Amino acid sequence: MSHTLLIQNARHWRTGERVDVRIAGGVITSVTPAGPRGDMAEHTIAADGALLAPGFVDIHVHLREPGQSAKETVESGTRAAVAGGFTAVATMPNTSPVVDNAAWVEWLHDRTERDGHCRVHPIGAVTIGQKGEQLAEMIAMAKAGAVAFSDDGRPIMSAEMMRRALEYAKPIGRPIVCHEEDLTLRGKGHMNEGPVATRLGIKGIPSAAETIMVHRDCDLAELTGGRVHFAHLSCAGSFDAVRDAKRRGLPVTAETCPHYWMLTEEAIGEYDTNAKMNPPLRSEADRRATIAAIQDGTIDCLATDHAPHTADEKRQPFDMAPFGIVGLETAFALTVTGLVKPGHVSLTRAIELWSEAPRRVFGLPAVELAQGSDADLVLLDPSAEWTVDPTVFHSLGRNTPFTGATVTGRVLATWVAGRLAHTDATFQTRLPVTVGSR
Repeated sequence: MSHTLLIQNARHWRTGERVDVRIAGGVITSVTPAGPRGDMAEHTIAADGALLAPGFVDIHVHLREPGQSAKETVESGTRAAVAGGFTAVATMPNTSPVVDNAAWVEWLHDRTERDGHCRVHPIGAVTIGQKGEQLAEMIAMAKAGAVAFSDDGRPIMSAEMMRRALEYAKPIGRPIVCHEEDLTLRGKGHMNEGPVATRLGIKGIPSAAETIMVHRDCDLAELTGGRVHFAHLSCAGSFDAVRDAKRRGLPVTAETCPHYWMLTEEAIGEYDTNAKMNPPLRSEADRRATIAAIQDGTIDCLATDHAPHTADEKRQPFDMAPFGIVGLETAFALTVTGLVKPGHVSLTRAIELWSEAPRRVFGLPAVELAQGSDADLVLLDPSAEWTVDPTVFHSLGRNTPFTGATVTGRVLATWVAGRLAHTDATFQTRLPVTVGSR
């Protein structure tokens, strides 16, 4: 039986107006000016002026299933997602086994139906086993529901293979999501090449390892007309290459992640493996270039590259520990703290970069505060301060460099298809209903 829900006296994320939003059957049935408290529905939630927006979408996460459930599962990862305000995520295929055929795409859909707290959009591998040797069956995976293709975690080193992938994916309208890294330049590096790496005695990865591949794939987008989406860009040279490609009208889009505008290589401190990711944290000049690329539209959307690992893996010496950090539960706060409060972007633009923009990049259905739209919504308090404590994360991963940081911006509640999927502890006293479980 479908219940009716009224979110009362919320502030519209775009207009700032106070509105009442009614939901039934997983769909918004009306958005009207906020009315008197006597106007109730079967379930009524008092938003008390909190900001209501379309649910966030993260197009770059690692849910680690199949095969790596000690790091994360569909259940735990999507639970972390809704806690972070995300109503949909796109999950990378570098699992064990690799998601490189339609059967594994369908398996992810089935697992999400059983265990998921939000929508999950599988990304299929470009090459079989992500080995870079033979194209995977992209058409079959697209028919099964893959929204994009990527060998993320590994670059497609062969320009010929990348060309064929773009030509193959073009007719089905799917982008190739590129992890840009020239392995011959990366070598055995573990952090950004520069004075900090020299001081710590750690082998470095030059930013050119990323930038050279970005230039190459911009040229291949021009050659083939295929869509290229650049994942987790981290340095000034890469942004310049994308900026130039867009001036030329090429079919390219790009994302970056909160850690690249929040931190530099200095965050590694005394060999903190929780600050080890790939691409690595760069220089202060690159951090500033990241912000500039967000401001001028070179960056199309934001993503977390949520990459959970076990505590034992991250306890290893720096050069043995895996790359990657978690990010779903801190994304909104780091966006407000690092971009909105300093005045780099408006709050409205920041929300757009997490909601409308990623939906456009991957061609996902739009979500609006309007009648007939799916009720995938998030309620936000942009001014709330809190301290990052990974011990209370819903993700199985605790590997974050932001432990102990004071941040601003809290997710109060998240609805997926009208179902209450998450409430923050500070908000639960206002709720007449229990959080839905899966």
